[in-house]
Amino acid sequence: MALTLPRWPAAKSLAKPSERSTHERLQATLRKSDEVLSPRMLRKVLTALEAVIDPRVSEVEGGRRAHAVALDYLAATPEERRDYWALMSEHFAADAETLKAARDQHQASVGTPEEGQAEMRLRRALVSPRMRLLQRFAVEPEGMRYLVDLRADLLPHLKADHRLLALDAELEHLFSTWFDVAFLELRRIDWDSPASLIEKLIRYEAVHDIKGWDDVKNRLDHQDRRCYGFFHPRLPNEPLIFVEVALVDRISDGITPLLDETAIAVHAAKATTAIFYSISNTQAGLRGVSFGDSLIKRVVETLQAELPRLKVFATLSPIPGFRSWLLKNAATLVPLLDEKRANELGRLTGSLPPTAERLLAAVEAPGSLADPKSPLRQWLTQCAAEYLGRAMTDGKPVDPVARFHLGNGARVERLNWGGDPSPKGQKQSWGLMVNYLYDLKRLDKHRAWLANGRVAVSGDIEGLYFKS
Repeated sequence: MALTLPRWPAAKSLAKPSERSTHERLQATLRKSDEVLSPRMLRKVLTALEAVIDPRVSEVEGGRRAHAVALDYLAATPEERRDYWALMSEHFAADAETLKAARDQHQASVGTPEEGQAEMRLRRALVSPRMRLLQRFAVEPEGMRYLVDLRADLLPHLKADHRLLALDAELEHLFSTWFDVAFLELRRIDWDSPASLIEKLIRYEAVHDIKGWDDVKNRLDHQDRRCYGFFHPRLPNEPLIFVEVALVDRISDGITPLLDETAIAVHAAKATTAIFYSISNTQAGLRGVSFGDSLIKRVVETLQAELPRLKVFATLSPIPGFRSWLLKNAATLVPLLDEKRANELGRLTGSLPPTAERLLAAVEAPGSLADPKSPLRQWLTQCAAEYLGRAMTDGKPVDPVARFHLGNGARVERLNWGGDPSPKGQKQSWGLMVNYLYDLKRLDKHRAWLANGRVAVSGDIEGLYFKS
C-alpha cells in the first residue's frame, strides 16, 4: 500500500487541542470530552512508536515497524492524527539531564585538549529519539512521501499548539539534508512527458493557472518554451519545484503575450532572452527547504549550453503583497509627495492636501487608471517602487517573490503597468508586474548588498522613489 495521505477537510475545521498533555492522558482511565483517542489507544500507539526505535532491532526491522504505524496513521481521522503528533512530540525528546550535563562539560572544556571529545558528546546528546524515529519511517521506499505529507498536515496547527514545534523543526532539519540539491535531478518536462506528470503541473501551477490541455501544450510543446523541475529519487515523477521559461527577443512586459496560444513562436536558436515567468513549489510539507535558487542557476547553465545566443536572464513576476501593504502604509507615503504631485492628486481626489483614504478610494474607481498620464497611476507605480526597493522586515524584502529573487542576487529592473490584467493580478497589485534581472556577473555583489540592507535596483526604479 502506497503511503499517500488522503485529503481530509481543511485543517482549520479541527477542534482546539486538548489541554491535558499526553503524559497526563496516558495515566488516566477515561478520556475527556475534548479528546479523541482513549488512554488505552494512546498507550497502544505509544508502544508501537517505541518499538520502532527499539535498540535491539535492525534498521530494516525498525523500518518495517514504522511502515505498520504509518498504515494505521493513514487510516486515522484528522483529529486522531493529532494525537500521533502529540505522542511523537512529547515522548521522544532528548533527555534533559543528559543534554544539560553534555552542555556543561562542553562549556567547561572550551580551549582545552578535551574540547573535541566534549563537542562529540554534546552532538550525540542533541540527537533525540524523535530524530531516530523519523529516520526509521524513511527506511521504506514510500516513507519519504509519508513524512512530507505528514508535515503538510502538521503545519497549519503549529500556531494553535506549540507543543508540536519541536516535531516540525526536526522534520524540517531532516528534509533540508534529504532534499539537498546534491541529491536532486534536474529534468526538462515537455509534451512527451508522462500524462500523470503533466497533470501534476496543471494541479501545482501556483502563479498563472493552467486553463486546460491546450494551455499546458502551449507552455511545454512550442520551440520557444521550456519547463524544468527538480526531482528526488524517493519521489519519482513528482516535481518538487518547477519553472516555466519563455525564449524571446526582449524582456517581456506582460504575461498575456507569453500565454497566448496563437502567438507566433520565436525560433529558439535566435532568442536572446530567457524569461522565467512562473516558479511553483509543489510540496507544502517542504516549506522552509530552499532549492529554488539552485533551480534557476541550473536552468541558466542548461540553457546557456543549449542556446549560446541567450544573454539576458530575467523574470516576469507578480507582486503578490503590494495591495495589502499599500492599504496599511499609504498614510506614511502621502507626506513624501512633492508639492506638484500632491496638488495634482489633491485636486483629483477633492482633498488638499490629499489623504490616504481619498487616494485609495480613487484608484478603485472604474476608469481612474486608464490614462497612462494619470497622476493616480503614476502614484501607484511610485508606491510599488518603494515597496519593492525599500520595504524591509528583519533585513529582508517584505514581498515574498522579491525576497526570493533578490536573495538569489537579482535586481529590480522594471515595473510593468497592466502586466497581469487577470482578476488575480488586479487583486494583488492593480495588475502591476515586475522584471527581476539576473545579471550573472553581479549576483554575488547584489547578495552582499542585500545582506547589508540595500536592495539592488535599476536606475529606472530608483528614479521612481519618493524624493522627500
